[in-house]
Amino acid sequence: MFQKIRYALQRFMQGRYGTDKLNTALLILGMILCLVGSFSDKMLIYNLAYIPLIYGLFRMFSRKVEARRAENAAFERLLRRLKDRSHRYFRCPQCRQTVRVPKGKGKISIRCPKCGESFIKKT
Repeated sequence: MFQKIRYALQRFMQGRYGTDKLNTALLILGMILCLVGSFSDKMLIYNLAYIPLIYGLFRMFSRKVEARRAENAAFERLLRRLKDRSHRYFRCPQCRQTVRVPKGKGKISIRCPKCGESFIKKT
């Protein structure tokens, strides 16, 4: 019996996106908001908890795999930037390429590796 349920679930999920780091973060955020809302007198917080939960389920069952991969890649880039405390990130004013430079060097001239444009920023 459990084998039948397992195969039915596998057939249902075939071609769907599944879970990733962004989904996990959304579901954890939803659970935290549920807990905070249940201890609070405000029903608004409790009701706001449904937004990340529903969006996480939508992403999990979505068939637009490439769009969900792009969302997850953007989320992972954001996480990487938040964890990297020894570098600053700037955008080249000409080609919009992201350039990573070390923090704490003062005012420096940054040369874009893609287009060669030089610009001055404070790190």
